[in-house]
Amino acid sequence: MVLKIIIEGLILGLLLVLYCAFGIRNGAVNMVFLYHPDVQEKSIQSGLITREKIKRNQLIFKVLGISSYFAYVLICVYIINGSRGFWPAFWQMFGILSIVNVIDRLLIDEYWVGHTKAWEIPGTEDMKPYIHRKDKVGKWLVGTVGFALLCAILAGIMTTAVK
Repeated sequence: MVLKIIIEGLILGLLLVLYCAFGIRNGAVNMVFLYHPDVQEKSIQSGLITREKIKRNQLIFKVLGISSYFAYVLICVYIINGSRGFWPAFWQMFGILSIVNVIDRLLIDEYWVGHTKAWEIPGTEDMKPYIHRKDKVGKWLVGTVGFALLCAILAGIMTTAVK
C-alpha cells in the first residue's frame, strides 16, 4: 500500500508540474497571481496583463486546479485503494498530498522558479527572488499542518458518508 501511495503522490506531482508548464506556456505573467502583489502591480503597470485577467486566471486555477487535486486524492483513496475508516483514509490522503507538497516546494518553487528563467516576468527581474524565505516557511506550514487538517476533515466527512 505504501508504494501505491507514493506512486499516486508522484502522479499528482507530475500533474501539478504539467499544469504549471501549461500555465506559463505563453509567459509566466499568466500565472502572476501566484506572485507577490508588488510583482502583479508592476506587471499591470508594464501593460503585460490586466487586473481582470489576473483575477480570471486565479479563479480558473482555484476551480480547476485545486478541485481536481482533491477529486484525484478522493478517487485514489476511496475508489482505487478502497479505503474505509478515518485513519486509513487520513494517512493515505496525507501521504499523497505530502509527496505533492515536497514536489511543489523543492522542484517547482526552489528549482524551477528559483533557479531558471522559465518563471521570469519581463521587467520584474529586479524583484527576485519571487518566493521569499517567509513565503517558503508559510508554504511548508500550509503543506504540512494545513494538509493534515484538511485530510482530517475530508476523512471525517467521507467516513460518515462512505460506509
